[in-house]
Amino acid sequence: MSAAPVAEIRAAIVAEARSWLATPYHHHARIKGVGVDCAQILLAVYADALGLAPSLDVGHYSTQWHLHRSEELYLAWLQRAGARQVEQPEAGDIAMFKFGRTFSHSGICTGGGLVVHAYADTTQQVIESGLHEQPLAGRDVQFWSLM
Repeated sequence: MSAAPVAEIRAAIVAEARSWLATPYHHHARIKGVGVDCAQILLAVYADALGLAPSLDVGHYSTQWHLHRSEELYLAWLQRAGARQVEQPEAGDIAMFKFGRTFSHSGICTGGGLVVHAYADTTQQVIESGLHEQPLAGRDVQFWSLM
C-alpha cells in the first residue's frame, strides 16, 4: 500500500468517526444519530462504512463484563478482525482502555492525542476527548491498527 492511499484511508476513518459525534450512548446499538456503544462504533466505522474489517458477530456482551471477568473479550475481537498492536498510534488507529479488570473501552484515534469514543457515564454520547483528559486520563491504554 502506498503512502497516499494510507493517508486517505486514515482521513476517511477520522471523518467517519467524527460523523458519529453526539450520537447518544446505547448499549449494543449501531445507528448513527440514534445510539451506539464503544464496541459497535468500531464495527460501524471500520466494517460497515469503510469495509476495512469484517463485520464480526460479537454476540451479546454485558455492560459489566470488565467488572466480573478477566477474559480479554474485546482484545480477542480486535485480533479476529485482523488488527495488530502498535506502539505509537496514528490517526485512524484504535485506542483500547482498561476499565475494571480488562481492556473494555475503545475509541478511534483522530490525531493530536484525541480519541472519538462512545462514553456511558457522564456524557452518555459519542465524544472526542484527549488521552490525558477525563474520562481517559490515567488509564492503561493499548493501541491497535488495521493498516
